[in-house]
Amino acid sequence: MLKWRTLSLTVNFKLSTINYNNSFIFASQHLTIRILAILLLLTASCEKQEKKKPSDLPKELGFIQAVDVSSYPEIAAANTLYFDADSVAVDFLVQLKNNGVNTLRMRLWVNPGSGHCGFDEVKRFSQQARSLGFHIWLSVHYSDTWADPAHQMIPKAWQGLAFDVLKDSLHAYTRRVVKEMQPDIIQLGNEINGGLLLPAGDMNANKANCIALLQAGSEAVRAEDAACKIMLHVAGLDVADWFCGQVAAVDYDVLGFSFYPMWHGKSVTDASAKLQALAAKYDKQWALAETAYPFTLDWNDMTNNIVGLSNQLILPEFPATAEGQALFVRSMKHMMQGTTNGMGFCYWGGECVAWKGPQSTSGSPWENQALFDFNNKALPALTVFAEK
Repeated sequence: MLKWRTLSLTVNFKLSTINYNNSFIFASQHLTIRILAILLLLTASCEKQEKKKPSDLPKELGFIQAVDVSSYPEIAAANTLYFDADSVAVDFLVQLKNNGVNTLRMRLWVNPGSGHCGFDEVKRFSQQARSLGFHIWLSVHYSDTWADPAHQMIPKAWQGLAFDVLKDSLHAYTRRVVKEMQPDIIQLGNEINGGLLLPAGDMNANKANCIALLQAGSEAVRAEDAACKIMLHVAGLDVADWFCGQVAAVDYDVLGFSFYPMWHGKSVTDASAKLQALAAKYDKQWALAETAYPFTLDWNDMTNNIVGLSNQLILPEFPATAEGQALFVRSMKHMMQGTTNGMGFCYWGGECVAWKGPQSTSGSPWENQALFDFNNKALPALTVFAEK
């Protein structure tokens, strides 16, 4: 803000008797001269303005329609081809964009052994995605590997640090991520139902430490980019009410949640009701951060799939067929569109075809939940993103 200021100056000084080289000698006297001047100074105020909420800032993301494509750089390096609905080979990212996907979610590990999902790879990938017009959503795991309710391992480089040093490390790392990758949305942790950086940030055993770590991450984001949306992320809606109460002191914008029928309930109606109750209670935005559904219970490589049994499905509403998958994605989209302050949804693992070949035992455990069939051809579920 620019301000005009009026300054009133009073100047007091004393002229003393001086005798030097026969110069004029002035008798000692005290003179007080009061100078009143109106100085119009156009200055950039250094005073801090009241912090604006992200919703007041100019960055408008619209309704988020995202796909988590974290494994795509690794898959692309294997020269994997993707095809459109007419079996024509097309650029994977361009195909997502053309089908209404407006945001790409990417997981970020601190120092993974393979380098995949590490800082350098994710930075390059985020730059590529931004050049195509996507919003960037970073899922920062604060670990060298998968973080979820059962796993929140401290990165190797941060192990053994005193808590204050650990907190400073998280702050510095988060600020660097925001500065260099410029995300539109950033998660402070991934599925942190019980905390992060365990055991230091255990929500149940040491809530104060957990809150301090989350707040350190939040402060880092705000210092670097006040318009970036800060998300906290839990697995399932059953824990969300309790969790929101625990983190009330943390400065964040969005509560993200995962919803997989095999783990989080077999009723979309119940999930929607729980979400609406939460939205009425807490002044936050809400995002479905992870969901997916199979188009078949078969497999396309020798790697065990996460979903392969009928009792993991929502039946009869959503069969494990191409159309059943599309119906499920549509229901998730509609649930978030109908939620007060619903920010959007994200489909997880849309790229995870069996890219290592049919005999691989370390390939994709997700190929029957990808957005492409066993011939890497786009499925009807992909068209749901472009629906009004």
